[in-house]
This record gives sequence, C-alpha cells and structure tokens, in this order.
Amino acid sequence: MKTIARSTDNVDRRRLADLISRERARYAEQHPRSASAYSNARHLFGRTPMTWMAKQAGGFPLYLATARGARVTDLDGHTYIDLCLGDTGAMAGHSPEPVVEAVNQRLGVLGGATAMMPTEDAAWVGEELTRRFGLPQWSLSLTATDANRWAIRLARAVTGKQKILVNSYCYHGSVDESLIVVGPGGTAEVREGNVGAPVDTRVTSRVAEFNDLTRLAAELANGDVAAVLMEPALTNIGIVLPEPGYLEGVRRLTREHGVLLINDETHTFSAGPGGCTQAWGLEPDILTIGKAIGGGVPVGAYGLSDEVTARVEARDDLDLIDMGGVGGTLAGNALSVAATKATLEHVLTDEAFAGMTALGTHLADGTAALIQKHGVPWSVAQLGARAEFRFADPAPRNGGESHAAGDPELDDYLHVYAANRGVLLTPFHNMALVCPATTRDDVDAHLEVLDAAIAELVG
Repeated sequence: MKTIARSTDNVDRRRLADLISRERARYAEQHPRSASAYSNARHLFGRTPMTWMAKQAGGFPLYLATARGARVTDLDGHTYIDLCLGDTGAMAGHSPEPVVEAVNQRLGVLGGATAMMPTEDAAWVGEELTRRFGLPQWSLSLTATDANRWAIRLARAVTGKQKILVNSYCYHGSVDESLIVVGPGGTAEVREGNVGAPVDTRVTSRVAEFNDLTRLAAELANGDVAAVLMEPALTNIGIVLPEPGYLEGVRRLTREHGVLLINDETHTFSAGPGGCTQAWGLEPDILTIGKAIGGGVPVGAYGLSDEVTARVEARDDLDLIDMGGVGGTLAGNALSVAATKATLEHVLTDEAFAGMTALGTHLADGTAALIQKHGVPWSVAQLGARAEFRFADPAPRNGGESHAAGDPELDDYLHVYAANRGVLLTPFHNMALVCPATTRDDVDAHLEVLDAAIAELVG
C-alpha cells in the first residue's frame, strides 16, 4: 500500500489557529454590511436562502451586490476575482450578454416565462446536446438532481432491477440513492450527515470506490443493480481522475451484467464542450447535466441512447406524461430554454472551452509549482477549466482517500485569506474554476495570494 503524506503531518496547528483568528478578524472588519444582513435574516432557515450558503470560512457569508463576467462585488463594495463561479453554476460567467439578451427577449419582449407550451428553442437545445454528448434523445428538468432522479426511475423501469450503484463520496445533488460510502472495513455505510433518509441507503444502493474495478465487479455480480450512476471523474470531494483503463472497465462490466451506465456531467462539463463524454470518447446509456448549461438560469437535462429510448417506449404500462416523477411544472420552461440556447450557442462554445482549458492548465501548473516551492505534501488535479489541490501526496485515487485528506481548518484559512485579498474559491473545497471572461492576470493574482498564504503557513 502506498504511503500518503497529509497536511496534518507537518502543519503547526497553533500557528494555523493564530492565522485563522487574524484573518477572520480582518474579514469581520472589512464586511460590516454583510455581517448585518446575515444577522437580520432571522426568518430564513440558517439565515440564508439555501443552507449551504452558510458554509463560509469567515463566519458569515458575503452578500452579493453586483456581478459581471469573472467579477462579483459585495454589499461593502469589495470586488473579487470569482473562481467559485456558483460552484460551476456560473461557469459561463456572470450575466453573459447573450444570455441577458435572450432572457430579456423572452420575458420582456415576447412575454411568458412558463406556459406549459414548448418553444422552438428547445429543439435547438436538444440537437446541440446531441452534437456535444452523442446521445440522440433529450428532455429537460430544472436541476441535475431532478435529471438524476428521473434517470434512476427509467433505469429501474426498463431493467426490472431495484438497486443503484454509486461511487463512495460521489456527488449527484440530493439524490437519496447516492448517500452511501465504503466504510473503514470495506462495508457499505450510510454517509454521515444524511438528513431524513426515507429508507436506509443500503436498501436502495450499492457502492464501490472510484477506480476499483474489482469491487465494482463483485457488487454487480449480485444481479440486482439497475444502473451505475457516476461522474467520469469525482469532483465534489476534490478532483479524482480515472486511472488508465478504469472507465473502459466500467463500461465493459456494466454491459456484461446488463446494467445501464449513467454519466453525471454536471461538474465534469468543465472538461470541454461535451464534457468527459466527448473528450474521452465515453458511451453512456444515459447522461445527466445541469447548472452551467443555463448560464446561471436554473436548468437540467438528461439524454438517452437509442436503445434506452426504445426500451422505454416499448413499455405501454409506464405513464411518462403525468406520473413519471420528473421535476415539476416549470421543467422545460421557455425562459430556462432561451437561456440554455444562448449559453450553448454563444458563450460556452467550443472556442471558449479551448481558452478556458488553457487557463485551467496555467492555474494547475502554477499551483503545482507553489506546492513544490514550499515543500508542502499536497497535490493538484485538473479537469479542463477546473483545477483543485488536495492536502495529500500522491493525489488521492478514490473518494475515500480524498475524504481522508480533508483538513477543515486549513481549508478555512486558505479561503478566508483569499477572500480578504479579493479572490473567491468554492466554499466546500479548494476548487478554482475559470470562465470565458477570466484572464491570465486573474489566475496570476490568485497564485500570488496562494503563494503568500502558504508562505505564512509554513513560516
């Protein structure tokens, strides 16, 4: 077994605590209006409109005033280089002009945000998603979570099997079946913190570590798995890249066992205009995606292969119109579809991704150079326009190892240090994402801040 060096092995905890205290005091001093707004939001559960917004290294969230491109400005007038970008929801940048124009045209000129009527924009979106990802049939939802839930229902319906297999510490939104991990003894365990699960997740799901074909084969051999739901690379636990031959092995095993393969490209869309599916030549049966394709307007989508489509359509006992379980009256609404068309046609284009990936490489290379310069036992991984470092060396090869490499105090220090100097990272981990409006100077500014933060840490 390989030896992994971790941040906890050589971090002076007393020094780290002093640095966090200093940075939080500076944060509080610089952001009185945000602090006041947070304090006054007494009728919001968790004092935020969505509870994850309360996850802030400084002790309270920064409140948004304005945003454009790769910049956001808070209530106190501080402007930031935004490398969080809505945790990929704003990968197109904030309020890109083509999306603003399309939304204004739909809502203000033509009228009608939602009407339970299709628009011609939707057909264009379906055709473009097919060009990018290869799957020929598409339907829309409001979120990737909805798309994943619908994909799971379809997989159960057409296979007659009940269980879903996921990777340990995967992320598929709030899908109940995904909240399962491989425990210390190798047994399946309900993921810690699961809120109000309808049933024990081990009843609905099986689990294997990413990059572990042996465990995957053993779990599929039980004969009760309808689908493998996976990201082509893990993201929300830190970027974990597939080892050579792993994804090909997953596809081979799923076919051997009559199991559908669902690729969730919501975060891995950063890999290119067709996500990892296009970049790596993958062949999923179903593909789900959300967030970024709407340019900041809520939307999700799921694509089906011809075979899955035929199997679904052959089932005259399925009510696909009224009782199908997909996401609600607003799914496929005219406003979201207009925003999605504008985003895919004019903003997150093939050309834009080429530039974003080049910047992502500059970011990853610069981060790796800083890790080497300061001699810290960290590693960095890149997925197109997205780069992230983990507090372990060598890089974690699965979700369990990446989870074990977590260091919440060190995370908090680096995040609040960066925010105090005009750079925003994703609150949950050290992901930095670039958009079409991000510049090389923006990336260099982040690297300068990171360099200073590590220098103060190591002394």
